[in-house]
Amino acid sequence: MGFLDAFLGRTTPKQANLDALFLVPSAAITLQASAGLRPTGSGAVCYRAAGGAAFGQVEADILALLRDAPDAPEVRTSRDEFGFTWLVVDDDPDDVAGLCTDLHAVNTTLEAHGFGPGLLCSLVPFQDASGRRVGLVYLYKQGTFYPFAPSGPQQRDNLTEISLRETLAGELPVERDMSRWLAVWGAPGL
Repeated sequence: MGFLDAFLGRTTPKQANLDALFLVPSAAITLQASAGLRPTGSGAVCYRAAGGAAFGQVEADILALLRDAPDAPEVRTSRDEFGFTWLVVDDDPDDVAGLCTDLHAVNTTLEAHGFGPGLLCSLVPFQDASGRRVGLVYLYKQGTFYPFAPSGPQQRDNLTEISLRETLAGELPVERDMSRWLAVWGAPGL
């Protein structure tokens, strides 16, 4: 940041650290030990799809890359009510590292082709023995994680979210500003 930027009050946005996704497998062990939450085997990347053939080709290439692997997971896309696309990967619940590698590949490919500004978040859902689901959300533009615990239609369990934030603080870069904790209603896997 230069003198003029500092003088005018402009700041440089924080860069995403997509390698932080590789911290999720150790966080999964912590979530299982402390809260009884196990990975569901599902994960998703949320982005605003760009128009044009270039974006369509990149998205098709990503889908082909994931589907052509020898131990290929199930991969699909869906659109939510806000116009965002969710690229969903369903794999073995015991292979969180493989799931995170797939999510990392989606994010880095979109970023490498100039579509990084359209990335919103990545999501890894967890479930306890009673069926309650909690999502671990990675905010692309902040480079941080936060827990999302839906408790009903358009309702969230803030106490659980805060408790999990404290549990994960030593494992992941956790978003401290709760105003950035987006409610990802209708997210795949939650």
